[in-house]
Amino acid sequence: MLGAIEAGGTKFICAVSDDELNIIEKITIPTTEPEETFEKVFEFFDHFDLKAIGIGSFGPIDTNKESPTYGYITSTPKLKWQNTDFQSVFVRRYNVPVGWNTDVNAAALGEVSLGAAREKDSCVYITVGTGIGGGAFINGEPLTGISHPEMGHFYPPKHEKDTYEGFCDFHGSCLEGLAAGPAIEGRFGVRAEELPKDHIAWDIEAHYLAHAAMAYTTILSPSCIIFGGGVMNQPHLIEKVRHKFDELLNDYLELPTLDEYIISPGLGNEAGIKGSLLLAQRALTE
Repeated sequence: MLGAIEAGGTKFICAVSDDELNIIEKITIPTTEPEETFEKVFEFFDHFDLKAIGIGSFGPIDTNKESPTYGYITSTPKLKWQNTDFQSVFVRRYNVPVGWNTDVNAAALGEVSLGAAREKDSCVYITVGTGIGGGAFINGEPLTGISHPEMGHFYPPKHEKDTYEGFCDFHGSCLEGLAAGPAIEGRFGVRAEELPKDHIAWDIEAHYLAHAAMAYTTILSPSCIIFGGGVMNQPHLIEKVRHKFDELLNDYLELPTLDEYIISPGLGNEAGIKGSLLLAQRALTE
């Protein structure tokens, strides 16, 4: 069996599957303190004979295998998780290969292998929820450098009617600080799903996400951009993003039609956990 952890800032999703990635059992665990959360994950996995585990984690994380802190969560705004050894905890516990990457890179792997980008050689996956993160797959491999991409932390131009200063602990008015779920609630005092379709919140949100799509298009030139996460569970929002993106691009590049280029996840809410199972599969073969 293969094990997988989609480790989010709010919850951990843990699953086991057969070799064909058919999920046999899955649970959700609240993200509390590391020791408490890990113990509940152990309680789940201890019932299974695992061959490998894949972990897609919230970050920032250390993905450099030559680094002494490889496998750690590093400078996360979740203070209790800063500088937490994660990957090697599971190596020691189960003595099996453990694949390790960001939660958004795992989701991108799921989509490029099994989901909306499975016929393409590249994609960018953006999750818009409690935070904003992005993963890129180019020629079948995750984009990495001195670290993994932090696509939620560039500074987009402010919307002309937006006076909100942003909530990011590190950067204030970066993309995450202006467009993640807490920013919508911070501006208007209610959660995103409580706002009507014609509320100005959605024009503001589309403005920031379209600028993000413009940046990723011009820098990375992916075959498609996939927007997932809880904030995107508003069917009208992706249409607004496409419309604003089209304005910004201004016919500069020749791209597929917008409903083929800016798209929703083919795996829905299972992109992250399926991608983490693929990380386990990769770890086993490597």
